[in-house]
Amino acid sequence: ITLFNRGRSNTHLFLGLEKLVGDRNGDLEALRGRRWDVCFDNNASRIDWVKYSTEFLEDSVGRYHYVSSRSAYSDLSSIPMGIHAPTYTYETAGVEPGAERLPYGLQKALCERQVQKVFGENSTIFRPGLIIGPGDPTDRFTYWPVRIHRGGEVLAPGSESDPVQIIDVRDFTEWMVRVAENRYNGVFNCVGPATPRSMAELLYGIRAVTTAETTFTWVPSSFLAEHEVRPYSDMPVWLPTAPGREGFARFDLTREVERGFTFRPLADTAKDTLDFHFSRPVARQQQLRAGLSAEREAEVLAAWHAASDG
Repeated sequence: ITLFNRGRSNTHLFLGLEKLVGDRNGDLEALRGRRWDVCFDNNASRIDWVKYSTEFLEDSVGRYHYVSSRSAYSDLSSIPMGIHAPTYTYETAGVEPGAERLPYGLQKALCERQVQKVFGENSTIFRPGLIIGPGDPTDRFTYWPVRIHRGGEVLAPGSESDPVQIIDVRDFTEWMVRVAENRYNGVFNCVGPATPRSMAELLYGIRAVTTAETTFTWVPSSFLAEHEVRPYSDMPVWLPTAPGREGFARFDLTREVERGFTFRPLADTAKDTLDFHFSRPVARQQQLRAGLSAEREAEVLAAWHAASDG
């Protein structure tokens, strides 16, 4: 196993593995003259990076596995969502070829096509959704275990039945290795579980790993919009159903499950995420990077109660 990166952060990790230093932005010389069975490209969101690496490694790796995103889909209206739904083009993204800045979803779609162009049947495309679990610095899932652990009245967004699909980073990476070992090619959706859980199941499932006295107050998406509470950022994980994105959290995982994709219990992910959170410095624990602050949550809840009582 060889790790290739710039060697600037977390250099203390994986001391037993070979590490090569370079830069995807123009310096791959450390990879020259070597050969590997599989390349896992797990961090590229720019087409120029992927064009450079695929062309450089074309004769050096047997298979190229690229981690894309469900954001590559340009149309999320299908229920359930399948891998044959259209992905972004310059036209559907409303961007001119050669534009200096490209939307994230278009970049991912272009990267996919570049990998498939160079490696053909020896390519595999993974399209994960929100990747969660211990070690996540974004707090996009961590917000919920931490907030529920704090107890009290919790603002729960939208409808209890709103669907949710996420993926524990360990389930995802273990399956990526399994895919490589079995030489599966093609495109795969990488979220979970196979049957979408509801937002209520997510929140109540997280509560099961705490001892906090917690109640949930469900606030409609229309009210949250009026009060500028943003889905997926102020209210992490959650995205209400809207025209054109009915399939956002309803991905068909039949092919993936048949090929060994498995999902650990939500309770395991929630507990391990809490343990990770409380292992961080106190200052970092107090500064979550996603979700509402306690003050803002209380303000919105007070407004909702006032409107309901009125």
